[in-house]
Amino acid sequence: MTIIVSHPHREKIDWWIEQLQALLPSWTIRPIHDPGDVEAVTYAVAWKPKTGAFLPFPNLKAIVSLGAGIDHVLADRELPSGVPIIRTVGADLTQRMREYVALHVLRHHRDMPTITANQRERHWQQLVVPPATGRTVGIMGLGNLGGNAALTLAALGFETLGWSRTQREIEGVTTYAGDAGFDDFIGNCEILVCLLPLTEATTGILDAELFARLPRGASLINAGRGQHLVEADLAAALDDGQLSHATLDVFHIEPLPSEHPFWSHPRITVTPHIASLIDPATGSRIVAANIERFEQTGHVDDLADATRGY
Repeated sequence: MTIIVSHPHREKIDWWIEQLQALLPSWTIRPIHDPGDVEAVTYAVAWKPKTGAFLPFPNLKAIVSLGAGIDHVLADRELPSGVPIIRTVGADLTQRMREYVALHVLRHHRDMPTITANQRERHWQQLVVPPATGRTVGIMGLGNLGGNAALTLAALGFETLGWSRTQREIEGVTTYAGDAGFDDFIGNCEILVCLLPLTEATTGILDAELFARLPRGASLINAGRGQHLVEADLAAALDDGQLSHATLDVFHIEPLPSEHPFWSHPRITVTPHIASLIDPATGSRIVAANIERFEQTGHVDDLADATRGY
């Protein structure tokens, strides 16, 4: 029984193999570029696989995404049909996203970008902001990561709203669903957090039309996927004051090219896709457990639905 590991960076393939081999000693774990007997390969552990990467392996039982999202796997238009995809989520990853969202919501709430700019100018300005109870924060996407982030913000005292494709109930959070609930949700979000999965329906959802429906001076945090955002529309909304600031953790091209204007935009904070960064030490335990459970039962809780895209 062989597990192959696919990653755009060779050194990270080595990290994952080392960690997984220690946890799954009865398995053979190999890099995708040196898989050995292709018929012995039954699982693929992957991040951003190349198109057609899995075609040589006729006995694949499942593909394990090295992340909560599966859009990077579905981007392979030659993906073998019918092969289940397992997401990688867990308490550590959820905690990291809760921390990231809380950190940057608080930064926007307390207007830290202005305070940081004032420090550079040696300008003393005591900004007055409302307490968290007087600030409304909205989260788009209420899955495992978004739902827990919403609970965290509510616990901090924020008036917390959530929106998802289907109705969710979260204690302390006012939730909306579908097209029918979107207007009531978006019009009240002083700070908007995007944690949506990337699907055909959500691609480009952060656009000029959406920004215009936010309260003037609202801010944006995107830790979903870069393709959710229409970059030119964000720049225009920031320049005309419709949005006050944006924190972006994900981009159309990663790493973000050094010449990209977002690096130097005074109202954009760039973080290098670290909101809920998966690492081999943490992720390998989740991946190994899911493979063992799927091998034994044919099911795991983190099984994705490829037709929905998440």
